[in-house]
Parts: sequence; C-alpha cells; structure tokens
Amino acid sequence: MKHTLVIGAGKSGQAAARFLLQKKIPVMLYDGKMQEPFADSILDLQKRGVLLYMGGQNPPLQMLEQVIISPGVPLQIPLVQEIIRNKIPLLGELEFAYQHAHNPFIAITGTNGKTTTTALVGQMIKDAGLSSFVGGNIGTPLIDVVESLPQDATIVAEVSSFQLETTQNFKPRIGVILNITPDHLDRHGNMENYIAAKASIFARQNKNDDTILNYDDPILRKLAASSPGRVVFFSRKEILPQGVFVEDGKIVVGENGQKTPILPISDIYIKGAHNIENALAAVACGYCLGLKPQSMAHSLVTFTGMPHRLEFVANINDVLYVNDSKGTNPDSTIKAIEAYPHPLLLIAGGYNKNSNYTAMLETLRPKCQYLLLLGETAEAIAETALQVGIPKEKIMQFESLQEVVAKAFVLAQKGDMVLLSPACASWDMFANFEQRGNLFKSLVKEKMGDRNGEKAE
Repeated sequence: MKHTLVIGAGKSGQAAARFLLQKKIPVMLYDGKMQEPFADSILDLQKRGVLLYMGGQNPPLQMLEQVIISPGVPLQIPLVQEIIRNKIPLLGELEFAYQHAHNPFIAITGTNGKTTTTALVGQMIKDAGLSSFVGGNIGTPLIDVVESLPQDATIVAEVSSFQLETTQNFKPRIGVILNITPDHLDRHGNMENYIAAKASIFARQNKNDDTILNYDDPILRKLAASSPGRVVFFSRKEILPQGVFVEDGKIVVGENGQKTPILPISDIYIKGAHNIENALAAVACGYCLGLKPQSMAHSLVTFTGMPHRLEFVANINDVLYVNDSKGTNPDSTIKAIEAYPHPLLLIAGGYNKNSNYTAMLETLRPKCQYLLLLGETAEAIAETALQVGIPKEKIMQFESLQEVVAKAFVLAQKGDMVLLSPACASWDMFANFEQRGNLFKSLVKEKMGDRNGEKAE
C-alpha cells in the first residue's frame, strides 16, 4: 500500500500527519533527529498507525505516493534529493494546506515585520465585523483548520521563504512583501535564490489579485514589474500618486487623485519606524479589502503588538527590559536599536545563518553600554564589534542566557535599556525564539522578585 511521507516531526509535520489520518491515508513520519523519548503527540500518532522513521533512518521510497515537507527542512538534505531524483511528488506544508482550503488567502512575507503585520491585518478584519483566521508561520498550522473555516472567512497567513520555495499552485488573493534584506543565506545559498523564493508569493496571481509592496525597498520596486496582479505600493518616505503613504504626519490612501487620511502616525500604538511600515502595509490590505478608514484607524490605535517583538517585560529601578527574541537577523535588530533612545545593553548571538553584523553594530555603537553575547555567533559578532569601534571592555561573552541576565542586572544603570534582540536564530541553544524569549522574561521577573524581596509571579 502506498503511503504519504511527512518529513519533519515538529508542529506542522504532526498537523499534516493528523490530517492525513483523518482522510484514512497511510502515513509515514520522518525526522533526522532522534525523537526519543518520543513526545506524547508523536506516540499518539504511532498508536494510530503512523510509521515512524527517526534519527536518520530512511523510509522505503518504493512505498511512497507523495511527500509533504515541513518548512524547517532544507531541500538539500540527502533524503529529499533522493526523493526529487525519483520524481516522487513533493509538496510543501503551505502548498498542502492551500490545496485543501476553500477560503481566500492574504499571504504576508518579508524579512522582518511578518508576524506583527499578519496579526494586525487579522485584527483589522475582525474589528470591521468580518471573519478571518490568522495562522501559517504564526500560531496554528493551516492544515489544522482549512477544512473547518466558515465560508466567508479570510485566511491571513504569515508565510516564510522556506514555505514559499515549495509552492506549486499557491495563489493568494492578496500577496504582501514587506521588505527583503539578507537572511537565511545558509538555506538559500545566495540573495538571488532568497528573492526568488519571496517573489513566488505573487507568481501565480492574476489581474484580479493584489500585490502589496514596499516602495522604499529598491528590490521590491524592481520586482513590481514581474507581478501579474495589481501592484499597490506603500511608502514611509515618499508621497505616492497611488497607494498608501505618509503625508503631513498622517497615513494617507491615494487613489485616482483622491487622498483619504486614515490617522496621524503618532496615534499608532506600536512604536518605531518599522511599525509605521507595518501599519502602512496593513492599511494597504484593508484598502484592497474595502475596509472603512475609521475602522482601520481604530485597529491601529488599539493593536498592542506581538509577544517577543519589542515586548516590554519590566522596569526595574528605571532600567527597561525589552524582549525582542523575534529579532532573528541583523536588520531586525537594527530596527529594534533604532526604536528606542535609551543607552543599550544589547543581548545578541545565536545560531549561525552566515549573516553580516557590521551595519547592526555600527548602529549600536553610539548607544552601546555593553554588548552581551552568547551562542554560536558570539565570537564572530565580538570580532566585528571591535572592527567597528566598540571598545573591548564593553564586549562580553557568556555560556548561557541565565549568566547574561544576571550580569546585565549588575551592569545596568538608571536610564538604560536591556534589550534581547539576538540578530540570530535560536536553534543552537533553544527549540525556537519563543522559548528563548520566555526564558528571558522569566529570568527578568525572577530578578524583579529578588529586588522586591519576594518571588515574582
């Protein structure tokens, strides 16, 4: 009997396996890591008949009808290359969900800002009294819900380059690219491949679909010509003849010579120049959906942001502690550094994605009280910091986040900010950026409890 192989035993892989079982399709589940002791959820799948191939034990290819690959699994691994050579159909997790969906998609990608913008667009649709589901690379795997959503719901999906590179028919009603800066080059090999993966978000659109692009990003301005859909630009820096932009301190929608003000940018709850761009992109989505200006303005005033993205943790003796664990590349950390005027104790470092840290550290230098480093990239970041002129005595390396927070608590002075914005992925020391951010928050709250003479809740 032919089976469907699911590669990757994480959250999305397990969701795909559950879905296939519901369809009474025989399933194999592969993961290159040894999953023993197995999580209860994987044991449950095994009890329901899923054949497990763990720790690099390859499944028999002759038994496979198709393969569903989780986004975190590189296409370059030997098993996937063998599957491609044997011409076994290979679907990405996003493509698999799309093929079973009955609702229109708004798909949002970009190097930075995806999670915030996706959640904000979902909030705008909800505040307008319409039905939506927010998921994808954020929160619930799409395959868990695509067949059970109301017919009038819009799926608002955060999608990554990893998901997009394995799409075949995926065609969102609205496709958004917020920005493109170097990231995941360890996976994609070079910028050209990374850009191509992002651009596939609009590759199969038609004239009835919308492509929303950041006019201020020269890569995206150039890509606009290759979109088959209607291109709607947004810009923080330019007043556009058509699109969404900032004029006289307000977000404005321009169309056919008419300008519709939405709200002053000073009224947006989430702060920072990058969040103005996220707001502009969300308004562009709302404009394409026909949402009312007053409703969109209400969402922008009341939306408080996402966990792990410039998330306030505590103010201890006039020292701010901010969790930006979602800052997983240098450009994201630059935005975090620029968002605050405070002298900074920056906690950085993690999994090596072959990034360049020069621009990030040059941005940090005028504000740098201390640079506190850990993880695989600690040494490389320290060397670059010295090259850009950050004094050696301000650069420290640690073995654990516990040690970093303890030292930061001693070093920080009134008026400083302790900012966790690693500029790196978390995979060298943590399962994901959420685990890293949650540990940081718990460590800070422990310190707050120590200072108050009681255990923090």
